[in-house]
Amino acid sequence: MSSATLERLSTLSLSVQQLSRLPRLLCTLPSPPSLRGTVRASDVPSLFREPYILTGYRPVGQDWRCYLLSLFQRHNESLNVWTHLLAVPLVLLRCWVFAGTWGLALDAASLPLCLYVASALTYLCFSAAAHLLQSHSELAHYSLFFLDYVGVSVYQYGCALAHYFYSSEPAWRESGVARLFLPGAAFLGWLSCAACCFAKFRYRRPYPPRRKVCQLIPTTLAYLLDISPVAHRLATGSWAEPAMTLHALQVAFFLLAALFFSCPVPERFFPGRCDIVGHGHQIFHLFLSLCTLCQLEALFEDFLACRRDVVQVHGEEHLLLACASFPLLVLCSALTAGAMRKSVQRRLGVRLD
Repeated sequence: MSSATLERLSTLSLSVQQLSRLPRLLCTLPSPPSLRGTVRASDVPSLFREPYILTGYRPVGQDWRCYLLSLFQRHNESLNVWTHLLAVPLVLLRCWVFAGTWGLALDAASLPLCLYVASALTYLCFSAAAHLLQSHSELAHYSLFFLDYVGVSVYQYGCALAHYFYSSEPAWRESGVARLFLPGAAFLGWLSCAACCFAKFRYRRPYPPRRKVCQLIPTTLAYLLDISPVAHRLATGSWAEPAMTLHALQVAFFLLAALFFSCPVPERFFPGRCDIVGHGHQIFHLFLSLCTLCQLEALFEDFLACRRDVVQVHGEEHLLLACASFPLLVLCSALTAGAMRKSVQRRLGVRLD
């Protein structure tokens, strides 16, 4: 037998010996955390309880990996996570198909559309993360929902940019509202974040009605302003345009979402029966995702109709300046959320990093 053959057999025997040790090596690796079953509302602190939701809560204080793995667990936040998480690949896939079909390039004309898509993905991801991970601790709960409010602020201004540059009509752009539209949208976007963060920090469960008022007033004002170009167009434009039905659907879905966000129905009438599937916040998430998908399609139609003229109509300098304010809003909202997080840390007695 040649020396080369003997060398190969020796190497093979060593490999077999190493493989035989593999089960023992695997046993020494840290095992993944085991998921605990869900618990009742009385078993978690009041911060984590929702009105009329009696069961399906995840225990507080588990390892972070437990909450990541709870993505595949049945609990009362499951659909809150999945309704927004599944919308992310749908948005990405639709944008990829649109860009491939129509040759979308990152230029001045398409920049508001790209920022809108980025804002939609931001709010969807931040919302999914907040609902998935918030049960880790009180500080995590506050921090993640502050991040969620940053996503809401960013999305509001992303919608305002896209509606202003693609969906508005000349008659609306000559109105007084149009002159203050973008600065007002940026301010109200930040105010929505600040008010929601403050309301979350200031009021404890059981939440008084003024907490909801504190959240709803700035977000309602922001929506009324952001949707004004579309509302004017729906009232005065031709419904023969392909985008009109999609715009009407996005408005209808948003109003339905706002209804279920404001009122804890149907769980208020069936306490304990809508804990896992069917409570109001889940329905709110579903309608909001549908609103975003219809809005995306409508903006694609509007973009195709005006892409050649948008820079000429609005002016490149004005367009770029408006888009440059987008990261500024992101920064202001993030700083506001960070400041509120530090206030929470002080209140909870958690060491400041």
